Amino acid sequence: MNNSTVMNETIDIDEPRTISIFGYELIREVLLPEILGKDTPEILYWAGKRLARKYPLMDLEQIIDFFAKASWGQLKLVKENKTEFQFELISPLIISRVKSKAEHFFQLEAGFLAQQIELQKEANAETFEHPIKKSNKVVFTVKWEKN
Repeated sequence: MNNSTVMNETIDIDEPRTISIFGYELIREVLLPEILGKDTPEILYWAGKRLARKYPLMDLEQIIDFFAKASWGQLKLVKENKTEFQFELISPLIISRVKSKAEHFFQLEAGFLAQQIELQKEANAETFEHPIKKSNKVVFTVKWEKN
């Protein structure tokens, strides 16, 4: 997290914090779609990629740590092969989103993962989201290929 003193100086992950689900949902599920309109998923994906370029991370552990610090949830690598990663994301903040809506937007996280893997693997990468209602989680599949 090279360029950010905000991440390093203001966030102490050992300090107990609570996040209002209402406040999080208000911004994420009401305000952003209202402002961005029908292009919300695409814009959030590219915004995630931009965030990843602003906070380039060196390895998967740093990506997992970033997700925790950003309150996006607990990210876990569950499957890996030579051109694909599969991650699971679990968080109390996403349970209501996974359960209640027909349309889910986890594109900010998807774009962030795609760009981080692209930077780390030096290859073109794309991430696909798969909200899983029964287990209250989101699965991300990141695929990459060398240029």
